[in-house]
Amino acid sequence: MDAYQIINDVLVHLFNEIWEQEEKAIITDEFRDITNNDMHIIEAIGLGDDSTMSAVAKKVRVTAGTLTTSVNALVNKRYALRERSEEDRRVVYIRLTEKGVRAYQHHADFHAKMTNAVLKSLSEEELPVLLRMLDSLTNFFREYDA
Repeated sequence: MDAYQIINDVLVHLFNEIWEQEEKAIITDEFRDITNNDMHIIEAIGLGDDSTMSAVAKKVRVTAGTLTTSVNALVNKRYALRERSEEDRRVVYIRLTEKGVRAYQHHADFHAKMTNAVLKSLSEEELPVLLRMLDSLTNFFREYDA
């Protein structure tokens, strides 16, 4: 296989492979009541108290209505709490409960293991090359308009 074919194959299959492995790693007995998608919403909510519904919707690139459905499920399962702003009742804050924080940290641990597995296999000379490649790929997806 030539370089083009190898790169194409990796790019085409990498997302699905990461998604599948991540699901196996993070949806454990403790977190069996949520989906991989829920875990990414938990990640987008983050550990602070200042995440708004609109900011989280923007982060995960969904509409406010779509996010509301997901957040309702997370609230019902006690992973998140929703609260209206006292200053502006149109603003809705979302934050993680203790259970949500545990899920967030569990997910972050998987990402740390994945990242460290890549980093430990690279030499100091290879790291800047990978960073340039990932930056180029990120720019492609941000600018791609189908």
